[in-house]
Amino acid sequence: MQRLKTRAQFQAVLGGAIIAKTPHFALHRNRLDARSTAVQAEKSIETVEVAPLFRQQDMWIGAMVPKRWAKRAVTRNAIKRQIYAVSADFYCVYPHAAFVVRLRSSFAKTEFISAASEQLRQAVRSEIQILMDAGAKAV
Repeated sequence: MQRLKTRAQFQAVLGGAIIAKTPHFALHRNRLDARSTAVQAEKSIETVEVAPLFRQQDMWIGAMVPKRWAKRAVTRNAIKRQIYAVSADFYCVYPHAAFVVRLRSSFAKTEFISAASEQLRQAVRSEIQILMDAGAKAV
């Protein structure tokens, strides 16, 4: 399993389809031969040899946790760790494609007082497992 690293990779995957949603997360998917919109625009103007975004045929995963929905860095990092841990469990189930798990709403501060609490960690993990199960059925 490979991790998405560049902005172009994230943009290419976010340009693909949403294959699963939960109350807090969305799972985006795109093929490995996808190009970002900036690369497509450059290519239409002149023929430029562009390196592929995804060099290996493997499952690529990225986690997008915006500050808008998780204000504290400790919360964002905890959510990302859960995303990568759960997606590693689904490595054999998913095809060779690129995926992004995107946080799309915040967790209630009244329910999860601490930014790195065990309750938040369990809630995030269970919801991501549901998301990945739904994504596996959609693929």
